[in-house]
Amino acid sequence: MKTKQFDIAKLIRPNVAALKPYSSARDEYKDMDGDMVFLDANENPFESEVNRYPDPQQRDVKAILGAQKGINPTQILLGNGSDEVLDLLFRAFCEPNKDNIITLPPTYGMYNVLAGINAIENREVLLTSNFEPNVAEILSNQDNKSKLLFLCSPNNPTGNSFSEISIKQLLEQFNGLVVIDEAYIDFSPNESWMSKLSEYPNLVVTQTLSKAYGLAGIRLGICYASPPIIKVLNKIKPPYNVNELTQQRAFERLVNIEDVMDEVEAIIEQKEILMDALNEISFVEKVYPSDANFVLLKVDDATKRYQQLIKKGIVVRNRSTQALCENTLRITVGTKNENEQLIQILKDLD
Repeated sequence: MKTKQFDIAKLIRPNVAALKPYSSARDEYKDMDGDMVFLDANENPFESEVNRYPDPQQRDVKAILGAQKGINPTQILLGNGSDEVLDLLFRAFCEPNKDNIITLPPTYGMYNVLAGINAIENREVLLTSNFEPNVAEILSNQDNKSKLLFLCSPNNPTGNSFSEISIKQLLEQFNGLVVIDEAYIDFSPNESWMSKLSEYPNLVVTQTLSKAYGLAGIRLGICYASPPIIKVLNKIKPPYNVNELTQQRAFERLVNIEDVMDEVEAIIEQKEILMDALNEISFVEKVYPSDANFVLLKVDDATKRYQQLIKKGIVVRNRSTQALCENTLRITVGTKNENEQLIQILKDLD
């Protein structure tokens, strides 16, 4: 089936479409490497390494990301963490108290929080019992006010990647934007959906440097989409939303991409060892497949086991309050020593 005719102009909020974006000093004069006297931005003139405003378009970071991912920088937006990127999508395309989004619990909780903040109805459609999208139910819940569909793949907290067939059906038949949250894609054997951006004009892919890149503390989220979608988001983002120190640390880490790949390989190797060991624990009833850097497991009594681990100095997440996740714990893959410590403690628990 071919993708239905897509017109982004019909999705944009009218006030955003009419908005004239703020033009900062660094938007108007971009060549910060030139031998110039800068008296245009009301900055402190005394050098402190961060006395100048950062590049509002993060050109150096986008250039290296684009080269590594094989994508044009005009298709990249950077944000203060993925949460800012997601919030921009709400503010650009969802009219408060009128529009709706669709999410698929159990999933990343910020989708629902952002819907509440932006006064947008969240139509929740539970995943199936094997944690796959219920395509028919999703499509039956959409209407002409459905602007965003969030697919977290690999999914948090379940760890699985959604089937390609299901995602293609949704890209072809959903009325609005399909946002695929790939925060954990670097740990997955599957190809990123950003390779399909040219095929699906309604596709938005979000990623992050918080997980595989080990940069959670600098808060850098990434949005990949068509140039028209990125242009809309650029209109409404704060002018200097990604600070200079974040840009510097991100660039340094991206330059050393081999180190990132080595760490990802080590985490995946440790995950397999951890999963095998977890399957031997007496009170672990099921270890779910995972394409992420964490493992979801079903236990006899999640609250009891969580508290026991806390007393032993191990902090995990009790996900029992999430839909379809009764008596489950989510465990992040740690270092070899941390994983061995965890397994030994679990073996000793009554």
